[in-house]
Amino acid sequence: MNRLGKLMEMMQPQKTTMVAPEEALPGRSERAFGVPATHAVLGTPLEPPFPEGIEVAYFALGCFWGAERLFWELDGVYTTAVGYMGGTTPNPTYEEVCTAKTGHAEAVLVAFDPQRVSYADLLKVFFEEHDPTQGMRQGNDVGTQYRSGIYFSNDAQKATAEMARDAYGQALRAAGKEPVTTEIEPAGPFYYAEDYHQQYLHKVPNGYCGLKGTGVACSIPTAAA
Repeated sequence: MNRLGKLMEMMQPQKTTMVAPEEALPGRSERAFGVPATHAVLGTPLEPPFPEGIEVAYFALGCFWGAERLFWELDGVYTTAVGYMGGTTPNPTYEEVCTAKTGHAEAVLVAFDPQRVSYADLLKVFFEEHDPTQGMRQGNDVGTQYRSGIYFSNDAQKATAEMARDAYGQALRAAGKEPVTTEIEPAGPFYYAEDYHQQYLHKVPNGYCGLKGTGVACSIPTAAA
């Protein structure tokens, strides 16, 4: 992590330290709000069941507003949605996630047709379009909710993600960059975010997007692709 990143995390330690499960907010047994039935851009359902042959992937790469747009623009993506993953609190709200007391990362669900766009293709976008070396932040967005993460749905996704991470880590080192901090974990519950977050940059075209890549290309190993 560079000096600026260390300074930013030192200034907000309560936001950059993962909450212990026993100290997390209690949450609730049911979702506290509704979710739109269809995608504002693609016109497809946001929630399963999805058509036969559609696979699902989950990524966290900073503020989910800009992250979601990266994926809905890809040919072969059936639908996308934003939500919260990797934490403890059940059915959290955005305000709760922002306290860093739920343990969740802002994440994107990507439902895709593997005959048209591969999981490796999604990983390439994931790694190139944000900076996966920044720990508990992404640019000026500081906190555990902005960490970099890949949440795999099956063993094949896990193997591909790990190979891509290792290969990209080597490319970053060769370019003089910091090590990759992306977590790769099994996909736990995906809690959909509130209505106004879904496809936010379609609804607010000039809205905030703090994502910025490293400028280093990600080449997925042949065995993984």
